[in-house]
Amino acid sequence: MKTTHLVLSLLVGLVLLVAACSPQAAATTAPAATEPPATEPPATEPPAVVPVTGAAVVSLGQNDELGSFLVDDKGMTLYLFTKDTPDTTVCYEKCAVAWPPLLTTGDPVAGEGVEASMLGTTNRTDGTVQVTYNGWPLYYYEKDKAPGDVVGQNVGEVWYVVSAEGNQIATP
Repeated sequence: MKTTHLVLSLLVGLVLLVAACSPQAAATTAPAATEPPATEPPATEPPAVVPVTGAAVVSLGQNDELGSFLVDDKGMTLYLFTKDTPDTTVCYEKCAVAWPPLLTTGDPVAGEGVEASMLGTTNRTDGTVQVTYNGWPLYYYEKDKAPGDVVGQNVGEVWYVVSAEGNQIATP
């Protein structure tokens, strides 16, 4: 009787061990690596598309249609949102996905043709720091894929590239 219980116990243990180690069991019991844990609270703001790696640099780029306008250190176009107010952004959630803010981890740096005294920052609700120029919070546009792209110009008649003087540039 004692031997039968021992054999049964070993058999049950072996079955459980094999079941736990099978690939199918792992797939049904563990969440996918891309899924957040169920206890993670929802984010209040999506992450920026452009990672923050230090002090943001703002320079001038140009094209024949719009003339000179603000760009980052990689030549990506920067925009202002006319619904913002000086030094305050209202672009969060879905807006910030389509229009990622230009973030910085230090004082922004003025590149060629940019007036350093017009650069500033504003604190976002998620604790990040967004670069401003002439008080306007600066953004990228998700559909701009290459340096010099200006796909976001005049979107919704509220998004514009920014001049060296810190004003919106109207489309001719």
